Amino acid sequence: MARIPKTLRRLVTLLLLAAVVEYLVLPQLAGARKALHLVSTANLWLALAGVGLEVASLLAYSKLTQAVLAPHRIGFGNVTRINLATMSVSHVVPGGTAAGASLGYRLLSESGVPKSDVGVALATQGVGSAVVLNLFLWVGLLVSIPLRGFSPLYVTAAVLGVLLIGFVAALIVLITRGEERAVRVLRAVARHTPLVKEDAAERVFRQIGGRLRELTSDRSLMVRAGAWAAANWLLDAASLWVFVAAFGHRPSIYGLVVAYGLANVLAAIPITPSGLGVVEGVLAPTLVGFGSPRGVAILGVLGWRLVNFWLPIPAGAAAYLSLRVGPGGLLRPEELQRLAEGPPDDLDAPGTASSSASAP
Repeated sequence: MARIPKTLRRLVTLLLLAAVVEYLVLPQLAGARKALHLVSTANLWLALAGVGLEVASLLAYSKLTQAVLAPHRIGFGNVTRINLATMSVSHVVPGGTAAGASLGYRLLSESGVPKSDVGVALATQGVGSAVVLNLFLWVGLLVSIPLRGFSPLYVTAAVLGVLLIGFVAALIVLITRGEERAVRVLRAVARHTPLVKEDAAERVFRQIGGRLRELTSDRSLMVRAGAWAAANWLLDAASLWVFVAAFGHRPSIYGLVVAYGLANVLAAIPITPSGLGVVEGVLAPTLVGFGSPRGVAILGVLGWRLVNFWLPIPAGAAAYLSLRVGPGGLLRPEELQRLAEGPPDDLDAPGTASSSASAP
């Protein structure tokens, strides 16, 4: 009986994936085949500019990570490599955000940041970035609805955004202003949970609460984090605009903002890795609805996703390897030397130096 829920979850996931492929991916691929003749007319310089904007977006996200990790100082190069490794995992695992966050948590902890601070920083980064995206979408909707009319997709995305922001606000109030009540509830739950100690659970909760209060009370930090989150989304959206323009059509700014916001908000639903198929299936038709030619919209979106989704996978794998080995890795030189030498010789007497240690 214990296997039934797992089997059902897998079945539902497969059905959702099949629906995404059937109704979102295949129609776009069919449209792309019909528009292949447009590839020869693409503006290479604009495409290269789109790649540059995407790289700038990734770097802005690394600056956001550094901002929420303050006062812990981690080199920008290490933060960028950790983010790339995290992104690579999230792009290949269905619902991969959790797996990517787990890897990011481990790598940042190995960089010397206390685990409780890592958890708060990653949560603040993820939720704060999502809030900025929803605000971005709402601004686009306020401009576009009077000009272009209403769509049921707008309601879905707006409701998801309201639920997210409401949850975040309630959580912040609970932790920062209702800590004692929350601690009592937490201890009561921990008391009836196997392998969980009340005192340990309370200690972790208070550490998280203290760190969250520090973050929310530092106005300059919050402004910096919000600015870098906005830069990340805006540069990514600008990259999309440039890729569509490279195929001969300049989409309206408000139309692109709405399409981009809708696609990324709906991609947060954990059906496919980082919204693969969902993003493409929402973006292209929405851009067409705002006046972009169908072939141009499809090729522009596919070109952008090549840089936005696919290229970070090998780049993230290389970044992870560079974090594990080499002079710039997270492992200290003495740890690498110990791993290279293998296990210690149990035959050596305690306090006696081995021959290799005494060699010049």
